[in-house]
Amino acid sequence: MQSSTYRAFEATGVHNLRLVERELVAPAPGHVRLRVETCGVCHTDVLAVEGLRPDPSKPVVPGHEVVGVIDAVGDGVTAWQPGERVGVGFLNGQCGECEPCRRGDFVNCRDQHQTGTTTDGGYAEVVYARASGLVRIPHGLSAVDAAPLLCAGLTTFMALQHGPARAGSLVAVQGIGGLGHLALQYARSLGYRVAAVARGKEKEAFARELGADEYINSSDTDPGAALSALGGASVIVATASSGASMNPLVGGLAPGGRLVVVGAAPDPLTVSTPDLIFGTRSIVGRLTGSSIENEDNLAFSLAHDIRPSVEVLPFSRALEGYERMLSGEARFRVVLDVTA
Repeated sequence: MQSSTYRAFEATGVHNLRLVERELVAPAPGHVRLRVETCGVCHTDVLAVEGLRPDPSKPVVPGHEVVGVIDAVGDGVTAWQPGERVGVGFLNGQCGECEPCRRGDFVNCRDQHQTGTTTDGGYAEVVYARASGLVRIPHGLSAVDAAPLLCAGLTTFMALQHGPARAGSLVAVQGIGGLGHLALQYARSLGYRVAAVARGKEKEAFARELGADEYINSSDTDPGAALSALGGASVIVATASSGASMNPLVGGLAPGGRLVVVGAAPDPLTVSTPDLIFGTRSIVGRLTGSSIENEDNLAFSLAHDIRPSVEVLPFSRALEGYERMLSGEARFRVVLDVTA
């Protein structure tokens, strides 16, 4: 007999995760209910766990790299069936009715919850999601590998897809961590000449293994000058959570090049206006992608053998997994096995 409750880790206040039992309910119209298999731990989970929300006293379940199996569908859901293996990323599903949606800009939907931040996420045995936010998981991709690709993978994949680089162009990835180690693999598979930018020499061998043709140690070299000496980068994907570390990168862009910022930093990014004007360079931010773009991402990852480097912990150790991510000690993504 199926249980009428499920376990979840609720975040309230600041740095407080509590294991609770919740009542199992039917999915709302237009939504589905998932039995969670895995959930990745992402730095954006700090929004929930560290109380960086309008009302931190309101409980919310963190986690937005969710893989599971549909076990119930709400009224009006026709394209999805119980038993299908799906994922849910940071965006919980677009409304299809607001102006951005009507213009095809689903990422900036004005009526879209953020999984694990404004609606309950995957540090739980059960997740509810809008059907429009679901991502089909291809056969051959494990639940452990798929989870980080739904957010860290998609973010870097889309940053590269929307850049001005042609095959063979120099593309740089700044930061070889949870995002950067995937960005290097995507850049290599997309046919770019790849430069990795990171602090210290210890990551060079790993960066080259992942696809880097060039390695720039930013602790003893101006990375902008080094990229410029290589001919300039058409795209630089900045993944480090530091505005100060991004500042020198603009000078390393080729004419018409683009700095794509995907690492959220507490300090501002500053830039010399001549560096933008002379060379018609640009700086843009990139959030993530739509659910169908996420399916493209997973298919590409499967075809090119792109996989995250993960540490797997059982669901019961969710707080430990979160703290390991927060400390920067994880190499490179923590994934909770909710079935363990």
